[in-house]
Amino acid sequence: MGFLKILLFWIICSFPWPTFQNDLETYIVQVEPPESQISTQSSSMDLESYYHSFLPKTTTISSRENEEPRMIYSYHNVMKGFAARLTAAQVKEMEKKQGFVSAKPQRILSLHTTHTPSFLGLQQNMGLWKDSNYGKGVIIGVLDTGIVPDHPSFSDVGMSPPPAKWKGFCESNFTTKCNNKLIGARSFPLGNGPIDENGHGTHTAGTAAGAFVKGANVFGNANGTAVGVAPLAHIAIYKVCDSDGSCSDVEILAAMDAAIDDGVDILSISLGGTSNPFHTDSIALGAYSATERGILVSCSAGNNGPSQRTVANDAPWILTVGASTHDRKLKATVKLGNKEEFEGESAYHPKTSNSTFFTLFDVEKIVHEQFDAPFCVPGSLTDPSIRGKIVVCLVGGGVSRVNKGQVVKDAGGVGMILINNPNDGVTKSAEAHVLPALDVSDADGKKILAYINSTSNPVAAITFHGTVLGDKNAPIVASFSSRGPSEASRGILKPDIIGPGVNVLAAWPTSVDNNKNTKSTFNIISGTSMSCPHLSGIAALLKSAHPDWSPAAIKSAIMTTTYTLNLAKNPILDERLIPADIFAIGAGHVNPSRANDPGLVYDTPFEDYVPYLCGLNYTNREVGKLLQGKVNCSEVKSIPEAQLNYPSFSIRLRSTPQTYTRTVTNVGNATSIYKVEIVSPKGVAVKVKPSKLNFSILNQKLTYQVTFTKTTNNSDREVGQGFLKWNSNRHSVSSPIAVVLLVE
Repeated sequence: MGFLKILLFWIICSFPWPTFQNDLETYIVQVEPPESQISTQSSSMDLESYYHSFLPKTTTISSRENEEPRMIYSYHNVMKGFAARLTAAQVKEMEKKQGFVSAKPQRILSLHTTHTPSFLGLQQNMGLWKDSNYGKGVIIGVLDTGIVPDHPSFSDVGMSPPPAKWKGFCESNFTTKCNNKLIGARSFPLGNGPIDENGHGTHTAGTAAGAFVKGANVFGNANGTAVGVAPLAHIAIYKVCDSDGSCSDVEILAAMDAAIDDGVDILSISLGGTSNPFHTDSIALGAYSATERGILVSCSAGNNGPSQRTVANDAPWILTVGASTHDRKLKATVKLGNKEEFEGESAYHPKTSNSTFFTLFDVEKIVHEQFDAPFCVPGSLTDPSIRGKIVVCLVGGGVSRVNKGQVVKDAGGVGMILINNPNDGVTKSAEAHVLPALDVSDADGKKILAYINSTSNPVAAITFHGTVLGDKNAPIVASFSSRGPSEASRGILKPDIIGPGVNVLAAWPTSVDNNKNTKSTFNIISGTSMSCPHLSGIAALLKSAHPDWSPAAIKSAIMTTTYTLNLAKNPILDERLIPADIFAIGAGHVNPSRANDPGLVYDTPFEDYVPYLCGLNYTNREVGKLLQGKVNCSEVKSIPEAQLNYPSFSIRLRSTPQTYTRTVTNVGNATSIYKVEIVSPKGVAVKVKPSKLNFSILNQKLTYQVTFTKTTNNSDREVGQGFLKWNSNRHSVSSPIAVVLLVE
């Protein structure tokens, strides 16, 4: 959900079972396709029978109460294989069978968790919203924690029925809840029901494709008309996570398998783990098959920033989305007794304005009794002198910001100042607190603590200013947004793009301000989980406006039309208020209106992924796991990673020059001339041949060559960035260049 609320992690675990079944574990088993599938497509029944041939004789398909080992899911699209409850000994026996490829224990992934359409330049009856008819006819599949169907964001007023290709459904307990907006609702495992008991799925679905809802607000803040990015797109929900935000890759694969059959156009996945080789990464495996079927897969980059090499969901066939701020702040200030004043953010808003001074209480003073007291964890604030004071707490300690406020309130505190981590910089969280509270930066927090220690009677007053628009520094890269370079493939620049992911208002299952008289309930949360559905919605708009565009073409249009300057016309900044590097912003901040008319696109042919994967030095079997068939890389002309026809460049350069080719497709004016513009990274010479591209017809493809040459003798590893841009009299098609200069 929100950043710092949930840590990303990979752990191996299994469903709770009786003690006599402790040796049973859930495995994902991959097998080679049956021989019959090499020449013809086998029926589902043939595949089921084939899968069963790998299982021990005692294994049957049955309910979860069955005490025997059993199959849980059979996969048809995302891979050839199945998920089953097995012992390690049974897996060992299975390995001897012909056609067996691999078996791995399930992994648990976690969630990466109004005004933004306006900030993105989406306006009613104009531009991309008009050209795409608000995403009409496009189906967005959302893998998440489920949905609350009665929310007005999922009303189908003005919606047309789903397209004829739709084959999905709503589970039996949900059939009366579904409509022309919410056209599918399924849960994995079956029987849990698609109801959202967390809030994350309702929020992401509403962000991607929520209907227009007037009067949306939290405590009166951010008041206005809430709307998703693609308000006339259809939504199909696949519940794969439980109420605490844990998501098994067994369920994720089953949901992706179903979504492919159901006929979705876009998959929005705001969850993940860490970067792994693609053949072991369940989301990468499922996304590969989805992309092959023409489905664009949009994923969150992860919330492990600002450290480098933390980006997740980094396969080149995935649109990987980082998070940034938008130009709306929910401003709150704290004024100290010495007249110093500090700005923070908060979604709390009192019914009446009250700037009364109260005594400040620093919980670090009771640290000798409770080592975790500075984090205001439950049970730590037992000092009776807290009553009637504003309490200063540190972010972290495994307790959410809102829950810290509850702890302070239960201890008799009248307010709370939350001090962020040093790494958060200027990134602040505006949450719906249960008492007057605000988020301040670590730098300001240190000054507040210094004031407390400088006087015998420290006092402060918290004032709430509500919604303030026009932050000229926006967008700023969020501190939590995971950074590149990609661990799985250094030759592909990740993340691809950044979009709004800080303090985003969208649908929520319950009222956070205890308003019992409305279903129009919203919440403000942060995370790359929030930026991902923004890009999923934009992809849906582009799919509606350009139904013949492939996932790679849509992705290219988004990446080559970004902006890299903020509202003040300066380079986009990071949480330290210094220019953000290329591994934080990728191609830049999404610009939907320009993406609708990109001029040229880098349309990666799907068959190019085979020589790319062989070029990663994967074994034949590892490449075959993605292809769902046999491959011999020695017979494939493998390519370096950076040779993939991608809309960006990521180069690791020594003294030997490197040359790559790219092919662009004309989707702009039939007759057009493009001239190259180059800003070379420091220490690198970039040459492009030819320097001019002459197009005479639509959809014409032309190829150019780029040579990168090192021009400096560096003694340390250095990172440089620049761009390559093709300009016509109407279009500008930009590709970022990241170069790591290696020491000889």
